[in-house]
Amino acid sequence: MSFSRREFIRVGSLAIGGVSLGDFFRIRSAQAEQKWYESKENTAKSVIQIVCGGGIAAQESWNPKPEAPLEYRGPFGVSKTPIPGMVLSGTMPACAKIADKMSIVRSVIGSVPDHGIAQYHMLTGHKVSTAIKHPSVGSVVNHEFGSRGGLPAYIGIPHAELGGAGTGYLSPKYGAFSVGGDPASGNNFQVRDLRLPNGVESRDFNTRRSLRDIVNNEFARLEVDPAPLETMDSFYQQAYTMISSPAVRDAFDLSKEPDELKQAYGFGRFLENGHYGQPYGAQAGMRMMLARRLVEAGARFVTLNFGAWDTHTQIREAYEKQMPALDNAIATLITDLDDRGLLDSTLVWVASEFGRTPKINPSAGRDHWSRVFSIPLAGGGLKRGMFYGDSDATSSEPSKNPVPLANLHATLYDLIGINSDKELMAPGDRPIEIVNEGKVIKDLIA
Repeated sequence: MSFSRREFIRVGSLAIGGVSLGDFFRIRSAQAEQKWYESKENTAKSVIQIVCGGGIAAQESWNPKPEAPLEYRGPFGVSKTPIPGMVLSGTMPACAKIADKMSIVRSVIGSVPDHGIAQYHMLTGHKVSTAIKHPSVGSVVNHEFGSRGGLPAYIGIPHAELGGAGTGYLSPKYGAFSVGGDPASGNNFQVRDLRLPNGVESRDFNTRRSLRDIVNNEFARLEVDPAPLETMDSFYQQAYTMISSPAVRDAFDLSKEPDELKQAYGFGRFLENGHYGQPYGAQAGMRMMLARRLVEAGARFVTLNFGAWDTHTQIREAYEKQMPALDNAIATLITDLDDRGLLDSTLVWVASEFGRTPKINPSAGRDHWSRVFSIPLAGGGLKRGMFYGDSDATSSEPSKNPVPLANLHATLYDLIGINSDKELMAPGDRPIEIVNEGKVIKDLIA
């Protein structure tokens, strides 16, 4: 291994900050051994991640078992799809109609049936470790590609960090921009910090920004480790770009959408109140409509959450309240993307940390079950009308094409254009694979 004069000068400067020649050689050695692949945009140029926290029961959604005994099959019937022999639950008539646009994986294998641990696994692709925090899929996409069209690369509606899945060992600058409000309010929805404070004009804002740049550049020149300053600077730059761009502000403006389409998504319908006092229809529909507007304007990764699915009791009542809004909003989102020519370039996936027990419990609910469950996807280069894998007759175990979460994540990353075998550098100069031993599921890809 050879070094240039410039690198030896750099060692001298680093030594002032406590980094020795041995440390420098160790860093270079770790970098040399790091597995690296260039990330290039693939078919999924944008991603919409819909998080349904708590664990949706496959039996009451994506993989009903109508032939199972009553205590296993649950309280709902089925909805026929355009694919012969394939059905969804009776709770999902809208998604059943457009199942020929979807790709449903019915044999996903999780790990520990604990909410926080399982959600972390689902949103990062890694099991929880006491030694290190892993970045979420959205943060990895932000790290590999960065922003596009003036919008943050990674946006959370209303927020993003669930199950402890944040930026992990990556810089905080790769975290999500959280909109800070709920689009369920419709035309009254406003994004936090997207307007100049009262009394501050654009000319004053530009002057303050220039002064800040001068100060930051001087500090960066003097600092041995300017990383925290660079992180803060990236936040300022993002805020400036968003505030100063009419196109970016318009992307968040739901008043630009026709009332008929808002109603199609669920606004003014499905009026059972959800969390934070807003009707389920407005919550599911307006969050998904905003997600569509954002990817249409250039956002790379948008995550949103909806509902509370930890149904240990009274599963019939819980699903009768929440599922109509979710079913309608997902079907409308996929159809809307397809009608606009965006579905083939936008990957939609519904992430729920695990499934529910095969048998209905004495409280008329289902408990945690991670040994097999279903994950629905659509677009982004996936095959359409695909029902991949299956569980056994009672939804107890995989019976066909089991899919470990690592394989699911490797497939998502492949569609996005990221080789999941690539190693990113964690603190301590420790290269870590984006996904550990994940294999792309070729049969899902068009």
